[in-house]
Amino acid sequence: MFEDISKVVLISDMDGTLLNSEKKISEADLRAIDRFMSLGGKFTVATGRTAQSFEQYRSMLKLEMPIIMYNGAAIYDYSEDRFCYMKPLPDTAKTIACEILDTFPEVGGEVLKSDGTYVFRNNDYQKLHTKLCNIVPNYAEIKEIPDGEWLKVLFAMSPEDIPHVEIFAKKKNYTGVDFVKSSEIFYEMLPGGITKGTALDEYRRLDGMDGYTFAAIGDFDNDIDMIAKADLGACPSNAQEVVMKTADIVLKNTNDTGAVAELIEYIIKKCGENK
Repeated sequence: MFEDISKVVLISDMDGTLLNSEKKISEADLRAIDRFMSLGGKFTVATGRTAQSFEQYRSMLKLEMPIIMYNGAAIYDYSEDRFCYMKPLPDTAKTIACEILDTFPEVGGEVLKSDGTYVFRNNDYQKLHTKLCNIVPNYAEIKEIPDGEWLKVLFAMSPEDIPHVEIFAKKKNYTGVDFVKSSEIFYEMLPGGITKGTALDEYRRLDGMDGYTFAAIGDFDNDIDMIAKADLGACPSNAQEVVMKTADIVLKNTNDTGAVAELIEYIIKKCGENK
């Protein structure tokens, strides 16, 4: 499976995995990624971000491969400036989001569309998210956000509030959508059945991807399906316990001490390229 490094694709989650606690990519990880690609390996990421908000990292990583975005709702190819896969939310998503916001007035958040980010309630947690993503969003009441190509809805709130919203969504048993906790302060609505793992399935079907081996690394709930479906699934030592139980490899390092670099070294050795 790892006979030829040029037929290996490594997909990394961003927050809590490739990004350290300061939301930066360490020099150790950057050097390891550069080495991996110089040997012929393919590197890309799977993120909840939009094409616009990921732009700041793309040139730094020198990525040429398509990128899984919106936590699996799309795959974007920067080289061709197009989406090569997209699965939007159903039209009922706006009604569902409105019901959640009416029930929980303290919750903020944003709608991520193919053409940008629309902030519908700008609480402190949403302001933090906007700052971290380094974007200039549109601001609009949720009912005023244009329909069509809603790829996900991110709800931003205190860690104490997330369980209440989770329980509410489960009791409502909404159809056509799924929910996932993507951090301690973010709870997301995605198209039904969509995960980073289903996006990995779509990635395997892209032109030219036949015969590739896929490795994946992540740390949180929204990474579990991707880790499970990869040929080799890994997680940093700071990952949630449920992620560790899914992964084939629990790395010794955290996102602050070079977990991605450690995984790359492991893959290089398996491919017999440790020279």
